[in-house]
Amino acid sequence: MRSNCGTARRSCSANSRSLASATSVHAAPDPAALRDLAAAAARETGALLLHHAERGLRGLDTKSTATDMVSDADREAEALLERLLMAARPDDALLGEEGAGRTGTTGLRWVVDPLDGTTNFVFGYPHWAVSVAVEDEHGVLAGAIYDPSRDELFAAARGMGATLNNKAIHTRATTELGQALIGTGFSYNAQRRAAQSIQVASLIGQIRDIRRAGAAALDLAWVACGRIDGFWESDLNPWDWAAGSLLVLEAGGRWQCEPGPLGVEQTVAACPGVFDELARLVA
Repeated sequence: MRSNCGTARRSCSANSRSLASATSVHAAPDPAALRDLAAAAARETGALLLHHAERGLRGLDTKSTATDMVSDADREAEALLERLLMAARPDDALLGEEGAGRTGTTGLRWVVDPLDGTTNFVFGYPHWAVSVAVEDEHGVLAGAIYDPSRDELFAAARGMGATLNNKAIHTRATTELGQALIGTGFSYNAQRRAAQSIQVASLIGQIRDIRRAGAAALDLAWVACGRIDGFWESDLNPWDWAAGSLLVLEAGGRWQCEPGPLGVEQTVAACPGVFDELARLVA
């Protein structure tokens, strides 16, 4: 997927490159208006999820493995996101983690994760978020990530910078990987997780430390605002990184999604001063 976000370098394999394939016959969209719509939808969905958290979880099931969970909260949150976005822009396409999908005619597609960090949500661990992004033929155009536990709203539009609660954010100025705090995540697949542990072991002695918080979208937002220096993870889906990738780029960082050593795509994001070395070490 190509980007026009300044000089930021990123690349994706063919699997992830084309996320908005329709040809637009409509007027050029306003990135700021799309960002604001994403932010409003993410915030309203976050309020619904907080209500679920307070009343207790219902309808808990598993997906790809016994540890990959989904709840009624995920499903209801995605349904709400779909209603909000389609009410405002009924001709856009939509892709959601829990199965929501629509074709469109505008050349824009919304990519949403109604609850990133479901395991954290289920266990009461306050690190989960709502991620909403919209893409055109060039890549991610606008997006927002809302963290209800902290009432933090991250938002970005292409060429317009990134914000946290309406204040501009930037990646860290770290230039030595040995001083960098790096985030990561692990697969739900036990065999792949074992391979990831080898990757972590090879890296841990070359950085300041590693954090594994369990919500990739929010981890990317934290790269964007400088709470961590970088992040990498294998086998993410577009809804995991769509909004977060734009946040990182618009905050001055770098991002890529390329085939990795585990036989699946690997996402890497970091501040400019450590990106190249981090990408090389986890390749």
